[in-house]
Amino acid sequence: MVEERYYLTLERIMKITEENTVKEPYQSYFRHVAEFLLRIHDIKDSRHTSARASMTKERLEEEMQMLYYDVLPQNYETSYANPEYAVRELGEELGAFLSALYTELRGDIGYVYEERYDYIVIGNELFIEIYNKFEEEETPSPESLKEIFYWYASDYCDVYAADRVVEQIDPEAYDFAVKRIMESDLTDLRYLYRFGEYVSENELKTAEYLNSLPQETIDKMADTYTEGFRVGFINTGKDLSKKSVVNIRYVLGFERVVRKAIQNFEKMGLKPTIYRAASSVITRPRLGKNGFYGGIPNKQYDYDHKDDLGLVLDKQFMERKLEVMRTVLEKNKELAGSFAGPAVMEVFGEKPFAPVTKPEAVTFSKKQEELLLIMNSRAGQITNQYIKGEERSFTIISWPLPEIGNKYPEIFDEVIRINTLDANVYEKVQQTLIDALDQGEYVRILGKGANKTDLKVSLCRLKNPEKETIFENCVADVNIPVGEVFTSPMLEGTEGVLYVSKVYLNELQYRDLEIHFKEGKTTEYTCSNFESEEENKKYICDNIMHNHESLPLGEFAIGTNTTAYMAAKKYDIADKLPILIAEKMGPHFAVGDTCYSWAEDNVVYNPNGKEIIAKENSVSACRKENPEQAYFQCHTDITIPYEELGKISVFTCEGKEIVLIENGRFTLPGTEILNEPLDK
Repeated sequence: MVEERYYLTLERIMKITEENTVKEPYQSYFRHVAEFLLRIHDIKDSRHTSARASMTKERLEEEMQMLYYDVLPQNYETSYANPEYAVRELGEELGAFLSALYTELRGDIGYVYEERYDYIVIGNELFIEIYNKFEEEETPSPESLKEIFYWYASDYCDVYAADRVVEQIDPEAYDFAVKRIMESDLTDLRYLYRFGEYVSENELKTAEYLNSLPQETIDKMADTYTEGFRVGFINTGKDLSKKSVVNIRYVLGFERVVRKAIQNFEKMGLKPTIYRAASSVITRPRLGKNGFYGGIPNKQYDYDHKDDLGLVLDKQFMERKLEVMRTVLEKNKELAGSFAGPAVMEVFGEKPFAPVTKPEAVTFSKKQEELLLIMNSRAGQITNQYIKGEERSFTIISWPLPEIGNKYPEIFDEVIRINTLDANVYEKVQQTLIDALDQGEYVRILGKGANKTDLKVSLCRLKNPEKETIFENCVADVNIPVGEVFTSPMLEGTEGVLYVSKVYLNELQYRDLEIHFKEGKTTEYTCSNFESEEENKKYICDNIMHNHESLPLGEFAIGTNTTAYMAAKKYDIADKLPILIAEKMGPHFAVGDTCYSWAEDNVVYNPNGKEIIAKENSVSACRKENPEQAYFQCHTDITIPYEELGKISVFTCEGKEIVLIENGRFTLPGTEILNEPLDK
């Protein structure tokens, strides 16, 4: 049936490239998109031929460049995938819609490599239906076109959204990536082109460099990653033996490490799920990528289309998608219960990206912003009902890309060293910090020089200091590398200003980021990225606040990894480090949920046997009565680097001041060892 539908749509699409039944400039647009869809067919047609298996690396590169031609930076200014160009060429009313339609269809690149021909048929039929509308009416109304797109998204929620859930929890349902990783000859770099992702110099050089490393080093990298996952269960008192599935998320080029990780997980009784980062408006997240992916050919393109869901999001669509989610999880509740959590390998080192906000792009209305928050909150609640937060865990580790600079091999080796630092040394030093912090009523953080930070963080009160603690002693388990102590601060009494001169959060740059807090919640915020204050606030609202009116301070932490800090200075890569490492290089503050969201009732102990009691705040405390108000589905860490730090002091109820850090150096007796890397 799918095959028959496929060839019927193909026949029609071929005619579109030849006929002139739609007026210009729309005919040119449809012809261009039709030609793209025919290139997808050419790949489908050659998937099982012996000639394809023997294609040279140069030929595979040429094929990939052809598929991604339209979104590459050098071609993007005159691409229909660019809403700015589409509006200029196709008109203000229809340009943004047609650009979003083309972006939706570009998901076929991944589908054809995975042989998901039903997905391609669905897209083809959508394209033809829109084309037919232009044949019927010289210039269709935007409302009529959006209605077609709406019913496409609504009708096929039970395909796209359902499959996304199953891909996460069922290793048997989707094994495309696992097979590629386990069965490919990883010494032949042609394998990278067989994933259907963009392959840049980063992916090629990463795979090439990993191939030059001895197996012992690969094992060390993989062992650190998988042991972090295993130890995370132990440290939080969760039973890994009840689990059978782990979700691996990574970026192309690291297959040699992932192959070893898969073998390690199998010894723990865990089978992997590895799914592609979503491309459909129905399933892709607003920011970032969730799954495996290759090089990002153009971050501006991704940013331009982050709100394409605005074409369809209303209450009816929200209910439809949530119902699909619930139904699929209920049908697969045993599999969901056996899901252990995600094991994530991040990358860093790309050139910093500062996006341009384009008025031509699809945007959410105020009502849609509110619906999105509700949908994400309820989706989190549904997921937690079947994949219980108190029973699952995660781990995350990060590796540099070749784009980081010509000292890439040195930097890579340094990151391996940072990721495998002796946790026992840090555990002892961090406990010294915690012993001082546990005496406190509040902590005061002051910037120095141009840094305007002056923030008072109120701490939870201990009832039994002999058996309880406020801060978690974070060693290298779920959050690699080692090097922080953190808590969920009390909101009441927390106030002041947080300021950072330059920081990168979720791959976006912020300059002169300034956030004000009152009673533990954000009140005002700004930055200097754009000329207008309105644009600066909108940028922060979209990407840090996730369009919440206000967010609580969900975490306060002190990073202790001065080794990572000095490595960043030595190689001048501080602006390229991921938050995973950057948060260990100074005090950091997270706006949004606490680190213990959905798992506040778990009993958690530090290595010294004391129970961690600061796991919630006055907002998350209402989770049982009103979970939609208790959780925000976001947690964004913001770090102040040591060089911008004047002082961190603990103040006791008696008014005693205990200085932890002054002028960027640790001053508390017993923590001086952390200054050694700073002195080198």
